[in-house]
Amino acid sequence: MESLKALKQKAADLAKEADAIFAAAAAEKRNLTDEENKRDDEISAEFEKLSADIQRAERHQARLRTMDFTGRDSAPADANAIAAARAAVRGGVHTPGERFASLGEQMLAVAAADRKALGQQDPRLVWFDGTGVSAATGLSESVGSDGGFMVETQMADVMLRPVFEGGEIASRVTRIPIGPNANGISANGVDETSRATGSRWGGVRAYWTGEADAITASQPKFRRIKMELDKITAACYVTGELLKDSTALEAMIRMAFSDEIAFKLEDAIVQGTGAGAPLGYLNAGSLVTVSKETSQVAATIVAENILKMWIRMPARLHRSAVWLCNQDIEPQLHQLNVKIKNVAGSENVGGIATPTVIYNPPGTNGSTVGTLMGRPVIPVEYASTLGTVGDIQLVDLSQYMLIDKGGVEGQSSIHVRFLYDETCFRFIYRANGMPIWNSAVTPYKGTNTQSPFVALETRS
Repeated sequence: MESLKALKQKAADLAKEADAIFAAAAAEKRNLTDEENKRDDEISAEFEKLSADIQRAERHQARLRTMDFTGRDSAPADANAIAAARAAVRGGVHTPGERFASLGEQMLAVAAADRKALGQQDPRLVWFDGTGVSAATGLSESVGSDGGFMVETQMADVMLRPVFEGGEIASRVTRIPIGPNANGISANGVDETSRATGSRWGGVRAYWTGEADAITASQPKFRRIKMELDKITAACYVTGELLKDSTALEAMIRMAFSDEIAFKLEDAIVQGTGAGAPLGYLNAGSLVTVSKETSQVAATIVAENILKMWIRMPARLHRSAVWLCNQDIEPQLHQLNVKIKNVAGSENVGGIATPTVIYNPPGTNGSTVGTLMGRPVIPVEYASTLGTVGDIQLVDLSQYMLIDKGGVEGQSSIHVRFLYDETCFRFIYRANGMPIWNSAVTPYKGTNTQSPFVALETRS
């Protein structure tokens, strides 16, 4: 019988051949030819036979490992490796394509792949080859330690769910998944900078036309939206003791990965530079910055600031807008009042507190969040310090586009902290983002530009 390595290599070659057949048909936008259908049927039959042979060979290797680890005809082995091997035998032999029961179980398999005493890696692992394409299930022995493995889709979703469901910012953006064999997105966007007649949709124009009159043609103007994936990386160390408990391992990895990835992603959405990271809306050409009031005291926010920010966002976006702020500005919100001037308008003679009109603090009418102009006020740690641009923002985050590659790359190494009996796990998440609007837009009536992203000028 052929070696396990040779069998797995044959299976990998068959899988690649089948993938090439379907990729060629997809690229040419056609169905498979009769010849291709015939070859695909042959591949399926061969693959089924190879899978049975692989399972048989792995079962035999498991038996041999069990004998070796008892001490017969072999040198003493690592205690963790012995326990893992025995557990694998008790749990049955796994096959390519089989799913892991939990993220913790898969991470233990990744860690075990570094330990040469176990021989062949778990056949359920899928290798990441560094190009964005996953290789065939089951690594060959030629792949050394510190290899990269794709975290299974459902496990990746578990890790990313807190980012896109619990994050105050990431949960509100427009998220576009990038499919296999792609490294980014290229699409048409409307090139519109004004709502004046003749400028809507970049040049579309309609006319009231009389009977038998000629119809005047017009057309939209588009711009190219192009983004390539960048990446966020995170790493954590796991002690030998913790490595024995898949439940505790999974909880720790979820916490370490999800919390940090959420922070880096949301921070980049707000103020990313666009160089090796998403372009944050505070650094984008579509940001509208509202001027401070004449003689406004440094590091303050007044009612006039709020009212002027409100009108700089298109009215149709108000219903989905939120206020993001640094927590330090909250005392300022409680003091908002509209000033009353004398008849000549030259002097302030009083003021009217308007919490019911402008700011409703948390607890009002049973609400758990405060509101400004009827929209939620959400303190976030990514907002700038009080008195600087970005300390308070009025934003419609659905107008921000985020692309990501759903698969998470997980890697492990026993060498980084070998003397401390710790295994290093590293995760890579690929994403990028930018505002959908590339500039603010002049309204149909009026001169003040409008945008989904509005901030207040520095007050110092």
